[in-house]
Amino acid sequence: MILTEELCDMLSAAALKKSREMNLDISFAIADKNGLPRTFRRFGEALVLSTILVPKKAYTSAITQTATKDLANTAIDGGALFGINSTDQQITYVAGGFPLFYQKKIAGAIGIGGGTEEQDCEIGEYLVKIFNEFMAERN
Repeated sequence: MILTEELCDMLSAAALKKSREMNLDISFAIADKNGLPRTFRRFGEALVLSTILVPKKAYTSAITQTATKDLANTAIDGGALFGINSTDQQITYVAGGFPLFYQKKIAGAIGIGGGTEEQDCEIGEYLVKIFNEFMAERN
């Protein structure tokens, strides 16, 4: 298993650290490669809506292997994934979900919420970088 408890704890701590640097209360979730929950944290007084959205962001990114902010472009009328949200109610197009890849295969995904789209994406991109650096050191 790639997303061990230790790795999930490390990513959660990194999410907390980055969000505090940005003076944000966020919710954070990690899903495995099948979109199943591994970790969920609500830091501080993160928005209630973020507690609902971030598990869906992680799920969506894991099963589609796409960042949620990019998924909307493929789900438009005539797009390759048009209608995907009508077959699975957990799918979300809200930015803040990021897939995690290891050796070019999906390992899981993260979801971040509580800030603006730009803030959620900044934290998410930071965490993907942390994940990639950690996995590179393991090899």
